Amino acid sequence: MHHARWPDIAAAQRTLLLWPIGSTEQHGPHLPMGTDTLIAQALADAAHQLFPATGLAPAQPVGASGEHEHFPGTLSIGTPALTQIVVEFVRHATRHWAHVLIINGHGGNHDALREAVTLLTYEGRSVHVHHATHPDADPHAGHHETSLLLHLHPHLVRTDLAAPGNTTPISDLMPALRAGGTAAVAPNGILGDPTHATAAHGRSIFHQMLRPLLTTVHALFQGAGITVRPQVPFTIAEADRNSATTASSTST
Repeated sequence: MHHARWPDIAAAQRTLLLWPIGSTEQHGPHLPMGTDTLIAQALADAAHQLFPATGLAPAQPVGASGEHEHFPGTLSIGTPALTQIVVEFVRHATRHWAHVLIINGHGGNHDALREAVTLLTYEGRSVHVHHATHPDADPHAGHHETSLLLHLHPHLVRTDLAAPGNTTPISDLMPALRAGGTAAVAPNGILGDPTHATAAHGRSIFHQMLRPLLTTVHALFQGAGITVRPQVPFTIAEADRNSATTASSTST
């Protein structure tokens, strides 16, 4: 959207706007601060490339990351501020698009998104949230996220600095996490073990995360009475090309 002109957008089919939201927070010594945003952006880019009729908004790179505030570089605006940003963004976006689909890459944003969507839905606006999660993922900067980054942006991963973090089940860590943040339970910032992460597994995870997003995009178009099909039939190879394009375009 940065490179588009308003007449281009006015002439486009404005049914669905994709909006990736992430965070800027520590992800251990081996992953970049923007890991959550990079993952959400890659998913949004792939969906947009497969369904060009969608609009693609610039990513929101800072979210609610107070649990990581003890680590230098972490930036957080907190839940109330993020809630207001989402509300105002969607209020304005729905002047021009019928639906907004948020692709969220950070678990700490859940409360803000839930509160914002509740208000926006009450106002009669069509906003939906797709959480970029995987059922088998370890909590933070572990095997899951490291594998994804090795697939999407391998040049940003310092595998030589990857080390096991706290692998205790997250449910057992919650009291200490709430009291003292991530630093209280994981001095290196890792909840999980990234040492066996691979790009091949990241590729598999990415495809598993992308498929339900594509299903949601397709359903929203269908619900609007619009017949759309992916630019090409969706295959594993196509997802690879999309994610590779995303990686090369965001690394420059």
